Amino acid sequence: MLQSTITKLLSSRKNRAQVHTALHLLNARGIAVVGVACVVGALAAVTVTAMSWIVQEMHWLLFGLERGARLSAMFSLSSSSQALVPVMGGVLLGLTIAYLRRRQYRTPIDPIEANALYGGRLSATDTAIVAVQTIISSGFGASVGLEAAYTQSGSGLASRLASFLQLRRNDVRILVGCGAGGAIAAAFGAPLTGAFYGFELIIGVYSVANVAPAMAAAVTASLTASYLGGAQFPIEVGPVPAMTALQYLPYLLLGFLAGAASIAIMQLVTLVERGFSRLSIDAALRPAIGGCLIGALALITPQVLSSGHGALHRELAMNYGLYVVAELFVLKLIASAVSLGSGFRGGLFFASLFLGALLGKIFAEAMIFLLPQTGVDPMIAAVVGMTSLAVGVVGAPLTMTFLALESSGNLALTGVVLAASIVSAVLVRETFGYSFSTWRFHLRGETIRSAHDVSWTRNLTVERMMREDVRTLPDTTTIEEFRRQVPLGAAQRVIVTDADKKYAGMLLVAEVYALDAGNEAEGASIRTLAKYQDTLLVPSMNVKAAADIFARSGSEELPVVDNFSNRRVVGLLTEAHLLRRYAEELDKARKDLSGES
Repeated sequence: MLQSTITKLLSSRKNRAQVHTALHLLNARGIAVVGVACVVGALAAVTVTAMSWIVQEMHWLLFGLERGARLSAMFSLSSSSQALVPVMGGVLLGLTIAYLRRRQYRTPIDPIEANALYGGRLSATDTAIVAVQTIISSGFGASVGLEAAYTQSGSGLASRLASFLQLRRNDVRILVGCGAGGAIAAAFGAPLTGAFYGFELIIGVYSVANVAPAMAAAVTASLTASYLGGAQFPIEVGPVPAMTALQYLPYLLLGFLAGAASIAIMQLVTLVERGFSRLSIDAALRPAIGGCLIGALALITPQVLSSGHGALHRELAMNYGLYVVAELFVLKLIASAVSLGSGFRGGLFFASLFLGALLGKIFAEAMIFLLPQTGVDPMIAAVVGMTSLAVGVVGAPLTMTFLALESSGNLALTGVVLAASIVSAVLVRETFGYSFSTWRFHLRGETIRSAHDVSWTRNLTVERMMREDVRTLPDTTTIEEFRRQVPLGAAQRVIVTDADKKYAGMLLVAEVYALDAGNEAEGASIRTLAKYQDTLLVPSMNVKAAADIFARSGSEELPVVDNFSNRRVVGLLTEAHLLRRYAEELDKARKDLSGES
């Protein structure tokens, strides 16, 4: 709605040609882009506040809460019939899934994917779908957070505005990061957290040129959300004494455990999703089934419902026993996995914070019982666990460190939180290699690992680099005949084909001439000398995939076939030419990133 309103207001001016001419000046970097980033931050804050208000109103209405109460802070459902609310949400969400499937609509593109592959271009329809489905999911109590909708909406608004202003590709990508970062800053009242979320996850790189717009958007979003009455995210830690390096060790162990737990959580979500798929139940019906399971868990404790803001604040404020905390950890984990695995829309951003805080408290209780001399503080452990597990799932150590710093206001926590977060990040990267977002891409068959702009590597295909003047000979050709047809020096390599004109191997001309005459059997076929018989390239391969094949084969030149079934030779590609083109395109991408003309 906001996007269409902005477009109408801007397009309704009398002299639109002059307006676009003036706005085209924004292609110059500097204060103009920072100004646009401020607008993006304000719009993101308005969107975040509106969605948060809608979901809170749904909670008050559907679950009969008092005004100001948080759903997940309830001790118990006021009526057992309220356990059916997630089922109703699943039915409603299933209708949207069925409608989109009928329209044959593709999977929505998220900000990371947009910046990596499409130059920051995001569809307004994708934004609307993610926002509506996430509001339904969280509003009806599914154990998911709104952060996915927040960042999608903020990025979508930024992308549309940047497109209208005809900004350069890299400026669009930066503003998309500003929109997502502004949304996070508005949601948590934490501008540094929002800015580094944009750097680490959406833009994909931190640079001096990106600092001003990202920070401007995050600060503007935070101030706007505060002005509009948006909820903040305070953590009351209390005074933290200075810690020695030795006192860091237990918390580093907690960071390691949190990293391992984050991998297990991502795998569990995938396992549940595959379990629903194997049931051969229509995708539109799965959310309703998931809603039944979530409702059953809510009868045990409503703290598993929705994102868990209220439950997190209650757990941090209260000192529950080990059994109670461990039970809630397991129930929340199951609820989140079932919610996402059954098809509810949302993410694990806040769920990972909540689960991490519970894990920290469990760790502290265990250490107090087993090694009381370590002096592990339950509150510090909760904050360290919260950030470390979230780093493993979300994949942004600086973002989570700043979240702990800004929400607690305690500088003394920064060192231990950052150290544990790095341990978690390294463990996940080295053993698993994905954050939750990129893991979902991997499951869809996508290969991107971050928001780095890799679209040029996909556009630089084998078809664009190969040469088509291919010399071929049938595999029935004798060595003696080969020498007559291909004089030494006339070519370096010759392709061998079989009777069906399919690729059968490659001959190195120099090697054929190097054979001793005594080793040549009369009438011997060149097929016996052919190399790289199963090493092929196809025109659709990108430069990275082709480079990997060259590296494995050790060949300086490889054939290009139409496809792996037909194996009809259509060209040749040398490794030297591939590397040269790669270097040229990489240099061009770097110039685009730095703003050179």
